[in-house]
Amino acid sequence: MPPRQPRRRAERLFGAAATPSAPHPPRERPAAPRSVRWAAVVVGVEAAAIAIGALVLLYLTLTSTPDSLPRALAEVVAVGAGAAVLATAAVGIWRVSGWARSPVVVLQLLLGALAYTTAFQAQRPIVGIPVLVLVATELYLLATPEARLAFWER
Repeated sequence: MPPRQPRRRAERLFGAAATPSAPHPPRERPAAPRSVRWAAVVVGVEAAAIAIGALVLLYLTLTSTPDSLPRALAEVVAVGAGAAVLATAAVGIWRVSGWARSPVVVLQLLLGALAYTTAFQAQRPIVGIPVLVLVATELYLLATPEARLAFWER
């Protein structure tokens, strides 16, 4: 009878590791249409602008005396999280991932409402109108037939 190899404690408790499975074949990624690439670039520009806005808010929060420091920091975190979501969605749009289109459209609608309020009700058209232009451009690029077909085929 051959001598038995001592088993490690983890193997005794949980069992031995399974043999590795066969590697998955590489997925083919068809080239994204030009409108989808431009849409990803526009979302990336928006994400960068919002990240810069979060840094400006952080600077203003730290160098001034806000009424409520926790509330001001929560606002900075919320704006930073929005920038992170948009940046992640930009990568998803670039890769024509099915999950990325809906969050981008929803965030564009929210940004459009905020930009309209900023431009016309808050009397700050120099801030609101460029954001409205970016929102309209993004929604147009995602609504083109080639972009809709690219996401539909996924």
